[in-house]
Amino acid sequence: MVYTRKDVSTLTRSERRRLVNALLELKRRGEYDEFVRMHIEYYTPDGEGGLRAAHMAPSFLPWHRKFLLDLESALRRVDESVTLPYWDWTRNRTRTAVPWTDDLLGGTGRRSDRQVMSGPFAHRNGKWTIRVGVTDTKFLTRELGRPRDPIALPTAKDLEGALNDPVYDAAPWHSGSAKGFRNKVEGWGPGRGPASWRTHNRVHRWVGGHMMGGASVNDPVFWMHHAFVDLLWLRWQRRHRGARYLPAKPLARGDAQRGRVVARHQKMPPWGVTPAQLEDQSHIYRYA
Repeated sequence: MVYTRKDVSTLTRSERRRLVNALLELKRRGEYDEFVRMHIEYYTPDGEGGLRAAHMAPSFLPWHRKFLLDLESALRRVDESVTLPYWDWTRNRTRTAVPWTDDLLGGTGRRSDRQVMSGPFAHRNGKWTIRVGVTDTKFLTRELGRPRDPIALPTAKDLEGALNDPVYDAAPWHSGSAKGFRNKVEGWGPGRGPASWRTHNRVHRWVGGHMMGGASVNDPVFWMHHAFVDLLWLRWQRRHRGARYLPAKPLARGDAQRGRVVARHQKMPPWGVTPAQLEDQSHIYRYA
């Protein structure tokens, strides 16, 4: 039976409570931390060797689609009524808007150490201790909007450049690709600093704290953010009927990216599913 992913700002009080409780239960069981470990393991920059499956590569979108589906399945084993909501950061753009409310994700971190002090995921409530990360910090951290050096969330207009590109991805198939929807929505721009942080990447920077880097899954907003990115992929598909994941075939011998990116019918680790198998998930879920 097809289920629905809703805009997080439309969730009822009961739906918010059920979502939070399911996330806390996965954390209590230790299952949630396994998702953090997986994301850290597959967060491979294109400056390193080996296969890139999760980031800076064409498979960014299908890899995270499968990742979301696995988390969603785990949540629904706890409570079958729960689905992943999406955070439309082109609409809910302030530090006090949904999802930064006390009954959902809580707010920004305190100035001294960026520790989140409000909401169900605050460390002081005893139910959300950071056990897997790239630092020894035990509490969830955020710095919404980066008050000391402010940046703004992407706008709907900012997304149009990505959504209007009719090609899924293009050589050189990494963070330097100037053409293609994938890199434009992932958000790797030229240069350094805020000007180079676009779309998906800029949102991670705007949230700050744990959302910066491979351990970003420690902040539950990760899932709402990536559900919206997944919705953007669906919107791109609808805008460009017939467009498909690229590269269609493994890259030629001698290509510097051969063996470093996943082609449409090649299997993605760690699941052994292909991008082609994840291009259409309408038999599983839809977006409201």
